[in-house]
Amino acid sequence: MSTVGVPAEEAEGERRVALVPSTVAKLAASGWDVVVETGAGTFAGFPDDEYAEAGATVTDRAAVLAADVVLGVAPPNLGLIGMLSKGTTLAGFLEPYVNAEAMRAACERGLTAIAVEAIPRTTLAQSMDALSSQTNLAGYAAVLLAAQDSPKLMPMMVTAAGTIAPARVLILGVGVAGLQAIATAKRLGAVVHAYDIRPETAEQVESLGAKFVAAPTASADDGGYAVEVEDDVQARQHAALAPCVAEADIIVTTAQIPGRPAPLLVTADMVASMHAGSVIVDMAAATGGNVEPSRPGEVVEVGGVRIHGPINLAADVPGDASRMYSRNLETLLDRLATLEDELTEDAIFSEAAVIVDGKAHHPRTRALLGLGEE
Repeated sequence: MSTVGVPAEEAEGERRVALVPSTVAKLAASGWDVVVETGAGTFAGFPDDEYAEAGATVTDRAAVLAADVVLGVAPPNLGLIGMLSKGTTLAGFLEPYVNAEAMRAACERGLTAIAVEAIPRTTLAQSMDALSSQTNLAGYAAVLLAAQDSPKLMPMMVTAAGTIAPARVLILGVGVAGLQAIATAKRLGAVVHAYDIRPETAEQVESLGAKFVAAPTASADDGGYAVEVEDDVQARQHAALAPCVAEADIIVTTAQIPGRPAPLLVTADMVASMHAGSVIVDMAAATGGNVEPSRPGEVVEVGGVRIHGPINLAADVPGDASRMYSRNLETLLDRLATLEDELTEDAIFSEAAVIVDGKAHHPRTRALLGLGEE
């Protein structure tokens, strides 16, 4: 493999680009030929002339999709997949466990598909962990979204007209996004409380200056992710969280379970207990939602409480999101170049290469397509 193609993103609202000019220069210096579609980086703040100066060829879509490796951000549509040739490697966020139509099309085209969201969260793969890099920024953007929509200031202010109390912010879910949301809300001067089902996160919450909410906890799974809980545990969880929800000016929820619907943390009754003007940002809206009334891609108002269900917050900070994602892909390409045909034996690509030469490799992708074990 020697040619890398970067097409312009087509998904609605997607402003990121897979590679930025600084990464292009490094790849060109290490022997890759990089082709970038005209205008691919415009919305992220990277004009075509910067790509050309970095050593890329800026050209049309057909030439870009003829590359050996095609890099994307948002999950590809069937039109893009249909333009790729047999043997092409497609890498990006691919939704390999839920997007059966795209995975089936990739198999039929004889592609190798590398899903960056399937990269294992290990020390070895840390520099390629695009899921973490993008959810980190999403946690930041979620707090800014809430702060902008809230009628209340975040920090305490002492003025000649009186003292304004700081906003009370509640973060539910303390993974990468949740930790960044806590840190951002604290930097803005809010009083922050946070909760996660995993008890080991309490120390992380307190290290950022927030208070951990005393509610039911459970051990994480082998991958460090939260697990589903029984109905009685969920009921106790809701009872413990209800007072914090009622007092919050802003709530940001981030709790998700890979491959399963997001856990319900804030019921409709709990939303009804909040004061008018409160704001909720449900970052799990696309996978079922942590907040009962939330809807993906919409803003719902219930009793004066505004509930956002954003589906692509990282795209709201496209410049830095693209820089971080580009570094993830640079490391991925460096490793890919050394492996040749040994993807299924590699510690990282054995998980991330969900399709290899037109054959579904990952067990969950095979299950999605109705295939048996290899």
